[in-house]
Amino acid sequence: MCNILLPFYKKEELHASYWNNQGKQALHTALNIQPNVHQAKNLILFLGDGMGVPTVTAARILKGQMAGKSGEETSLVMDTFPYLALSKTYNVDQQMPDSAGTATAYLCGVKANYGTMGVSAATPRYNCNATFGNEVESVLHRAKKAGKSVGIVTTTRVQHASPGANYAHTADRGWYSDSDLSKDAKEDGCRDIAYQLVHNTEINVILGGGRQYMFPRSVTDPEYPSFKGSRDDGQDLVSEWMKNKKNAKYIWNKAQLDAVDPASTDFLMGLFEPKDCHFELERDPIMDPSLSQMTEKAIKILSKNPKGFFLFVEDNGRIDHGHHAGSAKKALYEAVEFDRAIGRAAELTSELDTMSVVTADHSHVFAFGGYSARGNPVLGVARVLADDDKHFTTTVYGNGPGYRNGTRPDMNKTVSSGDDYLQQAPVPLESETHGIEDVAIFAKGPMSHLIHGVQEQSYIAHAMAFAACLEPYENCKLPPTLPKDAAGSIHPSLLLLILGLLFLSLGSV
Repeated sequence: MCNILLPFYKKEELHASYWNNQGKQALHTALNIQPNVHQAKNLILFLGDGMGVPTVTAARILKGQMAGKSGEETSLVMDTFPYLALSKTYNVDQQMPDSAGTATAYLCGVKANYGTMGVSAATPRYNCNATFGNEVESVLHRAKKAGKSVGIVTTTRVQHASPGANYAHTADRGWYSDSDLSKDAKEDGCRDIAYQLVHNTEINVILGGGRQYMFPRSVTDPEYPSFKGSRDDGQDLVSEWMKNKKNAKYIWNKAQLDAVDPASTDFLMGLFEPKDCHFELERDPIMDPSLSQMTEKAIKILSKNPKGFFLFVEDNGRIDHGHHAGSAKKALYEAVEFDRAIGRAAELTSELDTMSVVTADHSHVFAFGGYSARGNPVLGVARVLADDDKHFTTTVYGNGPGYRNGTRPDMNKTVSSGDDYLQQAPVPLESETHGIEDVAIFAKGPMSHLIHGVQEQSYIAHAMAFAACLEPYENCKLPPTLPKDAAGSIHPSLLLLILGLLFLSLGSV
């Protein structure tokens, strides 16, 4: 067996000294971690929708295998963040959460009901009247009130549950357009999510999908002639958003995004699909930008503000939607691109003044296991047969469309690695379900040591608001961030420690 696995090893891995040296290096790094106790100028929240721990592990190995390695030894960018915690994801009224209730928690600091966003749990789903008086404000909204620039980047429609909780207050996450509102909601005066995108909070950068909800039914989509807007009220919300804004642009394809000059652009809305953006595995690189490309443009525009910025970056779609479809390949390729966006953001910002948090809203009933050799393809099969004398994949789902009635089919890696293959599932469902277990929170930058232990999901918003001294923590009394040119000289937290020790030594003389 060892001879079979040997090609995937580094020769050094066969010796104890390799692992002992690696352990000593990791220990040295850990001993030298110093919390940055300064105020965060910038906040970036990366949200991998449906990105449970098994998805993180599988994406890590896939990333390595895409680079020609065995994969297990690879690190995701998020793996390098020094602080880590677990988040409890349940909604107030449901054990298995959804993206709306969870978004309200990690963005607004208040847990909510399944299917509602931007409101407290005093608002039952679909009850429009219960919205009024129960609205809760997001960190994005509070950052804007503090004078920061704010932005949303997503691979779903920008009116979707996760990005929507940044600005909307609604009793139903499905009220994308006014044509989606229930009769009672219209009569009671509730507004659709697209309307709220334009009118609730002034957002500097909005990039993702969702064109159709912004235009009336009389408007034909510029890319797909068979598609039209879905608004019944006749409003052109893009034009409404552009009103009274200087240096504002609206775009709908990658060439237009590439042409945007951040130096002369203060407001940018880019809607690249009528609904959700395409899966990364299927994206047309000529027409549609990647998540990392959208993230780069957003940061370059937002970072001009001397007071800083808040940016929400979500690969919701397409991790979550891939899992719902029972397609591990689509979900995992999304997760790899999500990590690429995190890496690009790291290149464009400084840990000295930017707090970056990576988390998920919920997991899925996605599992990654079974007997497999080192370097086994993530989308491949186990090296042993099941009790029915057939092969099985190491990535599987607990339920979903991968169910096959009758005799289970045999499997091989050629079939299981196909773009349209659905992993086998024992329970038949049209759409695979969310998971219930905790998800990870990764953090770096100012005050990121606040991310620790096992926390309620709503804690994330509180930690980020405190780090940037936003409501209700305006009086946090954190020292301002050191200038970026001090990064090469001494860590700011280490400087505080040295000054404190010097003060004590002088006091003892």
